[in-house]
Amino acid sequence: MLAAIFRIVALVRKELLAMLKDPRGRAVLFVPPALQCLVFGYVVNYDLDHVPYAAFDRDRSAASSELLAALDGSGVFQRVANLERAADVKTMIDERRTLLVVQIDQDFERRLRSGQSADVQVIADGRNSNTANTALTYVGTVVSAFNAQWWTAHGGGGPPVRVSTRAWYNGNLVTRWSIIPGLIGTLVLPEMLLMTAMSIAREKEQGTFDQLLVTPFRPAEIMIGKALPSLLVFLSQATVFLLVAQLWFRIPFVGSFVTLYVGLTLFLLAVSGIGLLLSSLVGSMQQALLVCFLLAMPLMLLSGVFTSIRSMPEVMQHFNVINPLRYMIDISRRVYLEGVGLDQLTSDLWPLALTAVLTLSTGAWVFSRRLV
Repeated sequence: MLAAIFRIVALVRKELLAMLKDPRGRAVLFVPPALQCLVFGYVVNYDLDHVPYAAFDRDRSAASSELLAALDGSGVFQRVANLERAADVKTMIDERRTLLVVQIDQDFERRLRSGQSADVQVIADGRNSNTANTALTYVGTVVSAFNAQWWTAHGGGGPPVRVSTRAWYNGNLVTRWSIIPGLIGTLVLPEMLLMTAMSIAREKEQGTFDQLLVTPFRPAEIMIGKALPSLLVFLSQATVFLLVAQLWFRIPFVGSFVTLYVGLTLFLLAVSGIGLLLSSLVGSMQQALLVCFLLAMPLMLLSGVFTSIRSMPEVMQHFNVINPLRYMIDISRRVYLEGVGLDQLTSDLWPLALTAVLTLSTGAWVFSRRLV
């Protein structure tokens, strides 16, 4: 056991020297790839065609039913629940069962018929500020249409319904607060996928792969020795990114760094497992580069970092189940903005752990088969 640890440490040292010996290579590792932001700016779609919302109708009048029917018939909003208690509002948003909660007060119809303005409060999930802003705009459009219909039917001197909005977890709907936590995994993924996928391919092209075959390294030890250096480097890269978010952008962090780093470690292990599996399958660095490019872009575009996964086609939503980046984005945003603990992130953590175990073990098996 001790001998295996020494062998892994030696291999980790060798990999770290190979990655960090070139100053330009170090700069590439620790300077965020800003060009990715430009790519996302052209491909992200903010249009929504499916917004789940819950109705908390305390008035239960014909007027309130008419307003909710206008939302239901807009083709954008889908009512998923009718709430009975104020406490249910928090539950629906915390569990991501709705994007919005529309709350109508008890005297809604009475105020309308007396010629007064009636307020409708719309509570939005501000963890994804872009989606929430777009959805709130759609609500305003529906309310404007309701106002016009009410004037036509009943007359009046002013807007009968006023919308009062409120966003949870990101009160001012600052886009930066939502985007930057999600970029922690997004910016790390392509570089780590490429570095790990090219590690064994580089050994083959440089002729040092044959030297590995005559060493006492076992396949599992080689995979661990290849994965750990990338894990350490990209944990450092993520730390730099967190420092920029905290010290430069002043994004409030309400969660636990331990929770965030547990999720980040599982994410990096899953990505390194995918990269090492690809590295075991390809025959050259050029093939590894091409495969990583073809894989990284769909993973990023489908991750939900800029656009809601709910607005994607159903087939793409099913594909996202195997996308480790979508889980990392959810973890980083929830820890950053909600302050959740590990017990509330199990639905995100276990897919990452499963992906890491499957890819690393499969990569070690493929590598061992090639040694025979």
